[in-house]
Parts: sequence; structure tokens; C-alpha cells
Amino acid sequence: MTTLRLFASAREAAGTDRLELEAGTVGEVLDQARARFGEHFAAVLATSRVWRNGEPTTDDAAVGETDEVAVLPPVSGG
Repeated sequence: MTTLRLFASAREAAGTDRLELEAGTVGEVLDQARARFGEHFAAVLATSRVWRNGEPTTDDAAVGETDEVAVLPPVSGG
């Protein structure tokens, strides 16, 4: 199972900070998360950075059971 980690507004939109998913690519992980968490989560995801194992990634990157995909929304300061 691939671990999906959610931070800040992505965590708030999903109502959780972590999810375990069966997927073959980063894109599949994100598609499953969109389907599970709905339109508000999808809107947050559209402006977020996605990392795999601590590095920027693309939707076609392969994932396995020890991988972690992280959704990092933009942070506003003040």
C-alpha cells in the first residue's frame, strides 16, 4: 500500500492526514483521493505540489508499497 500524506488545507478538505492506497502511479493515488474526498479536495489539489518520497514528482511516476506521496498546498504567510 502506498501512503498518501496530506498537509494543511488538503488535510482539512479530506478530514484526515494519512491514507493507505493500492495504486501503481502517483496519478492513480491522486485520482483515488479525488474520488474519495470530493470537489473541495480536488480544488485544493489543483494548486498543491505533490512529492514522492521527499522529491517533486509527476503523475506518471511509479509507486510501490513503501512509497509515500505527499500533497503540499501553498502556504500563505502573514
